[in-house]
Amino acid sequence: MLNISAARRRNRSTTELNIAPLIDMVFILLIFFLVNTSFVKETGIDVNRPTAATAAVKPTATILIAVDQANRIFMDRREIDLRAVRANVERALAENPEGAVVVVADKESNTGTAIQVMDACRLAGAANVSLAAGLPEQAR
Repeated sequence: MLNISAARRRNRSTTELNIAPLIDMVFILLIFFLVNTSFVKETGIDVNRPTAATAAVKPTATILIAVDQANRIFMDRREIDLRAVRANVERALAENPEGAVVVVADKESNTGTAIQVMDACRLAGAANVSLAAGLPEQAR
């Protein structure tokens, strides 16, 4: 008598699923999206900036410091003291030595506070310190 089930087992080929190319493709897509993603840095508060006719767009602002109308200072979404501005900017410059500092001051804030913040940034070693301003309505 012929054993049919044994003959089928001998002729059966094993099916193998290779997922290595799928994993490679997922990693390539992940790298693509990470490289092409732009990360937006914010100061953490809404500031009503003053307008200036000569305001220019600065593409590389890596360190943002905000001064609100009550003269409170914010950096990386947290409130800091004026005496801590220098240490925070030094730490940020250690992470990114080419970083530019932009002070975003509310138009109702004291000019003295913005100047003190800019001075602390320069004392921390920031070579490129700017004050943010918006464009007038007719120039937009």
